[in-house]
Amino acid sequence: MKRSSRDIRTANRYQVLRHVIAEHPVSRSALAMRTGLSLATVATLTGELLALGLLTEAGHEDSAGGRPRALVAPDAGGGALVGVDVAETYVRAEVYDLAFGVLATAQEQLRPGERAPGEVVGRIASSVERALDASGAEGDQVLGVGVSMPGMVDREGGVSVYAANWGWHDVPLLRLLGERLPHPLHLDNPLRACAVAELWFGAARGCEDSVVVNLGTGVGAGLVLGGELHRGKDNSAGEWGHTPLVLDGHPCLCGDRGCVEAYVGAHGIMRALRELAPGSPLHHPDDQTATIEALGRAAADGDPVAVRVVAGTGRLLGAALAGLVNLLNPEVVVLSSWVASALGQQLLDAVRATVAERALARPLSGTSIVLCPLSSDPVSLGAATFALEGHLAAPRNRTRRRRNSAHTPQTPQHSRTARTP
Repeated sequence: MKRSSRDIRTANRYQVLRHVIAEHPVSRSALAMRTGLSLATVATLTGELLALGLLTEAGHEDSAGGRPRALVAPDAGGGALVGVDVAETYVRAEVYDLAFGVLATAQEQLRPGERAPGEVVGRIASSVERALDASGAEGDQVLGVGVSMPGMVDREGGVSVYAANWGWHDVPLLRLLGERLPHPLHLDNPLRACAVAELWFGAARGCEDSVVVNLGTGVGAGLVLGGELHRGKDNSAGEWGHTPLVLDGHPCLCGDRGCVEAYVGAHGIMRALRELAPGSPLHHPDDQTATIEALGRAAADGDPVAVRVVAGTGRLLGAALAGLVNLLNPEVVVLSSWVASALGQQLLDAVRATVAERALARPLSGTSIVLCPLSSDPVSLGAATFALEGHLAAPRNRTRRRRNSAHTPQTPQHSRTARTP
């Protein structure tokens, strides 16, 4: 679809703001180099962002000669963004200032069987309200709420198109949420959220091509190609978890058999544990989070059953990833989300070894495989960037009150995280 001049201007604003947030304080000339835009264009765009209250002047950089360069930074007190991570077992809402420092977090567990749209919407709304209350941000300071939903979503229509783990089809999620929350709402899924979080703040910073693998109850891959988030024609790119790994293998919640997710998602890992060691004390039948976390701790301590399960999971995941390395030739593959975090280095070692065995030498030589280095929830973080993007596309035509500067946010450790080798 052909983009209008307004679309291009919004995209350029977003690109400039993204680099300011990730690298502040920064000069306009440095922004021109990072973005590939002309210095005159960057000067115009930063002026617009200053007028909108999203940026602030931040002094001048030292100069060995010539005129000192003025610096800009996010106006941290200029508003608040909310990112919501909706997973199969919990809902987490985080409130950020405009420098992406965390102001407050609220989390609620989804009980077993609590999956009806009305129930999930209630948890989302409650989490957002609690997080905003704790942050001190008032209504007109909230620029938007980004909601990450598992499965396929219609981003423009605000519809959860298909969530296999809940059996959802065409749920008008943002309309339902709009009946509970008065803020601008923006929908996407964790594949895109994690990819953007890594692109802005994590292991994919400065990379043109990267793959961010989301390992949780569901499995998928967020793709960054040519420095831009790849969505595909219908915003459904990245459903790599539902590609075949074992022909006629274990059943998957999508209705097919042998999918990647059926082996390396939380349910698949729990099945592997049950098959290898029935009755293992590591297995908590009604709590997948507790099972995976116990498995990770036991593997780190050298428990032979846990070591075998994690190594087997890593080998299957590595075999699947080798195909992505051959296909996309990325600079970095990031293992993200809570399963990757829980299984940690043992999983990473097994994945690296298998990819080294199975990927072609040339694409593999340019690829590093790392664990997500971000200290905060990458899904909530990425979801908040979608709210910021939406705000830039339709800025409010009224003055916003600044957030109370006396409220000190948590230090945004993710904003200066170096790429991990």
